[in-house]
Amino acid sequence: MAENQALSSNREAAENLRAQIKTYLSHLDQLIRRGNQLRDRLAAEPSDPSTIADTRQWHEDCGVTINQLSGGSKAHWLARSFSEAFLMRSHDGRAVEGVMPAEIVKRLLDVLQQAVDSLSGTDDAPVVAASTHAPAPHRFDFVHNPELRPVVEQAYTDSRSAFDQRDYDTALLTSCGILEAIVTDALEKKGLTALISSGAPPEKISDWSFETRLAVAERAGLIRGGCARLPAIARTYRDQVDVDAMTSKPEISERDARQTSQVLRVVMRDLDPGR
Repeated sequence: MAENQALSSNREAAENLRAQIKTYLSHLDQLIRRGNQLRDRLAAEPSDPSTIADTRQWHEDCGVTINQLSGGSKAHWLARSFSEAFLMRSHDGRAVEGVMPAEIVKRLLDVLQQAVDSLSGTDDAPVVAASTHAPAPHRFDFVHNPELRPVVEQAYTDSRSAFDQRDYDTALLTSCGILEAIVTDALEKKGLTALISSGAPPEKISDWSFETRLAVAERAGLIRGGCARLPAIARTYRDQVDVDAMTSKPEISERDARQTSQVLRVVMRDLDPGR
């Protein structure tokens, strides 16, 4: 009986590991595709602000995944490879600054491929841990409502995945939903009484429009002026959600979705200065 239980437990553990590896391989594939797109964009427009911002976000996303696969250890061979991708060596081997963004992308793509090869068992490198017990990234720990945190974390993942798949409608609408949720959370924490003294309307926060919530949050000093870059179609995102299926919707462009995502990240930094 005990032997059967042990065998069953081992099979379950093996299946869980295979599922986790499959998930990581899918995520690494998305990161590699984003990296290839960024490499092309950097070749065409190396100084474009939106390209630079997207590249930095990609660096951050790569870092989170590499940290998980390395079990949180900076001494792990994969974590070291990630760190070294940002360094430029002088003739005597010393690390100096000045690596071009396109070169960093190329190096990180190599690191991601090493992770893929290791997880797939297609090379002789040490196998990465698959970080089976590593904690997931907590981008939204600053959110005061604990029940809201996992919801917006999943939505953030879904939004980035939708953008990678060129589903710009879903990417923009999801980013706007996250933006409204985290701003509303900050407003509720501040309290209606304090907000009214900043010129907020006396109605319940839940009755305010999206635009009003952003404006009041800015006047109250909760966020800065990043929302000024929010595309017009994002400001009316509620209307896009409520449009009847038979009614034609305005087309949401890649630029609209990307810019909305950038504004969301700016507001996230405003609400969590320690990021």
